[in-house]
Amino acid sequence: MPMDAREIEAMIRQALPDAQVEIKDLAGDGDHYAATVLSAAFKGKTRVAQHQMVYGALQGRMGGVLHALALTTGLPQD
Repeated sequence: MPMDAREIEAMIRQALPDAQVEIKDLAGDGDHYAATVLSAAFKGKTRVAQHQMVYGALQGRMGGVLHALALTTGLPQD
């Protein structure tokens, strides 16, 4: 069963409470999403580390329930 965009957003916000999260369903199938996640928690972290933080928030669902996630991360604008 595919993941709902609201569930993805909620999991990310639970792990990164200050995050600005935008989720788009790329194919309309609930399996292919794009996410933009901006959080102060990413400060000083490499892009790889930022992505690992987001994947960690998804608690192992990447590659299983969640088939594909195009991820963009960064710091929020002040």
